[in-house]
Amino acid sequence: MRQRLRAAMVIAGLGLKCLAADAAEIPKFEAQTLDPDVGKICYAVTLADVDGDGKQDVVAVTENRVVWYQAPDWKPRVIIEDQTERDNVCIAPLDIDQDGKIDFAVGAGWSGKNTGQIVWLSRGVSLDEKWHVHLIGHEPWTHRMRFANVTGEKRPQLVVSPLNKSQGEGARLLAFSIPPKPKSDPWPNRVMNASMNRMHNHWHLNWNNDGKGTDATVTASQEGVHLLNDTIRDGTSITWLTRKIGNGVSGEKPEAKGAGEIKVGKLKNGPRFIVTVEPMHGQACAVYVEPKAGEKTADGLWPRHVIDSTLNRGHGLWTCDIDGDGGDEIVLGFSDPSPGRIKGPGVFVYQADDATATKWTKHTIDNGGMATEDLICADLNGDGKLDIVAGGRATHNVKLYVNRGK
Repeated sequence: MRQRLRAAMVIAGLGLKCLAADAAEIPKFEAQTLDPDVGKICYAVTLADVDGDGKQDVVAVTENRVVWYQAPDWKPRVIIEDQTERDNVCIAPLDIDQDGKIDFAVGAGWSGKNTGQIVWLSRGVSLDEKWHVHLIGHEPWTHRMRFANVTGEKRPQLVVSPLNKSQGEGARLLAFSIPPKPKSDPWPNRVMNASMNRMHNHWHLNWNNDGKGTDATVTASQEGVHLLNDTIRDGTSITWLTRKIGNGVSGEKPEAKGAGEIKVGKLKNGPRFIVTVEPMHGQACAVYVEPKAGEKTADGLWPRHVIDSTLNRGHGLWTCDIDGDGGDEIVLGFSDPSPGRIKGPGVFVYQADDATATKWTKHTIDNGGMATEDLICADLNGDGKLDIVAGGRATHNVKLYVNRGK
């Protein structure tokens, strides 16, 4: 009897070990400082193969410069300096003129009168030269921009979200089409939505996975979380239908309402989710879980779950499979010291506890060394593991967090 009991205990122990081995672990990250003092503020970071060697380079945006760091040694080179209206605030990479080399769209004019200068940059004969600046237009309060195909054209559009309204009742979410001659022809634009205020960010993805090649847009604003997916077309006219996903945090003042940062993720064998920082520059990280097919909620919105309420000026947000288990984690950074147990500011990863996307465990990547203004994730050294790049506000730095595995 004792032998059978002992055998059962050994088998149970082996089962527990197998379960522990199957549980995905958050990898270790090695921090590398690419630039200790990039400028007054590193407003944005992005990735692009600038030199065409097949490796992703790091690009940082400051108040008066755009700088790229050449992989794999991360040598810094200036793209532009004092060639735009201050401050530069956002950036989006694309081969705009179709010459086989990457270009950049940049949003500037953030400080002072918030003129919202929208430009794109083309390179000179040599990468050692400063790049050329071409004006696309102005939209006051321009704050974020991304290339996506929201109209179904052959080429993607530059989608720009201003933070505040410049005319009408809300900020104009604009889609600029690339003309045949982008250096000389005007860039026509369409208004996708003009009803939201304090639209801090937007994101694109193929929502229906229908293969049509048209991207949906999710927005985070004072009014909450919205999805722009379906369109009504009448000749050349396009109307985007807007659906509310969530209200965001409630509050009496505009700055205490709604949502700020936003990204979309999906768990392995689990639901799709939208993650936000609430309110804009806020203290909470919230996850909205997509209802199952046929399942309806009382208010028609996605269930909202606050997974962290100890942030201070949450600002950088990404979703990707950090631990390699086939589902997405949340990568988040905040820029000011927190009142919570983990003071920060820094970079953190949230890992789902199960396949419901309702409860998450927080892991510290950088506690105190990065006043995160923006971050982005990708495999930068070709080892199949996702790394993190972040740019700082009060810390004025650019850092690479290399994924060293489990």
